[in-house]
Amino acid sequence: MATISCILKTTHKIFLAFLLTLAVTFGTQAQDSEQAEIATKGVEPGSTEGAETGSADPAIIDAGAALFKNNCAVCHSAGSDVIVGPGLKGVTKARSESWLISWIKNSQALIQSGDEHAVAIYNEYNKQAMPSFAFSDDEIKSILAYVDAQANVAAATPTTVAGPEGATPGENVGTDAIGAVGGYLDIILVVLIVVLIVLVVTLLLISSLLKNYLNKNRELAEDDREIVNQRFDFSKIYKSKAVRTLVLLIFVVVLLDLSLDKVMGIGIQQGYAPKQPIAFSHKLHAGEHQIDCNYCHSTVYESKSASIPSANICMNCHSQIKKESPEIQKIYKAIERNKPIEWVRIHNLPDLSYFNHSQHTQVGGVECQTCHGPIEEMDVVYQYSPLTMGWCIDCHRETPLNTQGNAYYDNLVKLHESSSKGAFTVASNGGTECSKCHY
Repeated sequence: MATISCILKTTHKIFLAFLLTLAVTFGTQAQDSEQAEIATKGVEPGSTEGAETGSADPAIIDAGAALFKNNCAVCHSAGSDVIVGPGLKGVTKARSESWLISWIKNSQALIQSGDEHAVAIYNEYNKQAMPSFAFSDDEIKSILAYVDAQANVAAATPTTVAGPEGATPGENVGTDAIGAVGGYLDIILVVLIVVLIVLVVTLLLISSLLKNYLNKNRELAEDDREIVNQRFDFSKIYKSKAVRTLVLLIFVVVLLDLSLDKVMGIGIQQGYAPKQPIAFSHKLHAGEHQIDCNYCHSTVYESKSASIPSANICMNCHSQIKKESPEIQKIYKAIERNKPIEWVRIHNLPDLSYFNHSQHTQVGGVECQTCHGPIEEMDVVYQYSPLTMGWCIDCHRETPLNTQGNAYYDNLVKLHESSSKGAFTVASNGGTECSKCHY
């Protein structure tokens, strides 16, 4: 009996040791992979971290960015890409500031004056007239500062370093590769698993041999023989009332949970992405070309609804760009037939709910992406948020109101601070009252 107990204890210790070894190996491998990912990630393309933005004040650049996106991005890129007009990268080096101010304020006047640069640009781009802008000199300078800042950001983006022949571009190879030990850990892990399997099989064989040996030994006491030949009766488990009750309880809870999820999901269209009559890509227009949402959805800051753009807005650009595209031809046909494009609505609140876009975008300063998600990354637009009552109320409870410079809120803020230590949120101003959305 002492021999049997010793063997069993040794087996347990070895088994636990291998389990701990595997756990440590998995943890080390995961940590190394994470560190390698962080180390190799660096500064992502498009990030402004570490990029020089020139000597311009960041506030001036931000103001220029707003003006550029609302007025210039429809026809120009801040880089080298040609949209309707030329890309503006390096324009401040190619032309003087006074010339650029004159061109932006009234390009036709500069062309008619016979300026050779103005005439050359006009002829190169199919004599497409650039509209005049009633900007001040400072506003134009802020736009130029933004263009220069974008060029500096692009220049600061890390470039890929070519490696040895046969290596993936930008990949570290050899002993200098970050996280190169990961491959060896995989091999070690496989070896350990194989060793563990062999060990388990070996222990089972030893156990079987010992059992046969002890059964043939006539001097084995009856109590010892019973211990050697004992078998676990699994029928006792599934015949137990406690186990059956537990299984039934789990089944009922899972069934109720699934049923509740289905019932609560009625009317929620999160992820809905219908096929539209024209394959319009927000990723291309709002993302790559940085066209401001307000250019197409022109009432988003002024009205209850964000308007659907008419075909005329599309033609502001596509009278010159990609006119032969089959998708653009659908716009031409809609205009010829004098019929609107029948876009399929995606975000649709029930009639019992009142929602005002301008109240959120203009007054509240809420970004489009807060509700619509990363719209500038979507080739096909889908409903990003659940748009449920609970989702709206959570936002009202968590979003602080900007009360700075608005005397209307002064007394309300004082009353709130005297009775509560939390932030003055939309809910603090009655944003969770039923009549705010249901009336």
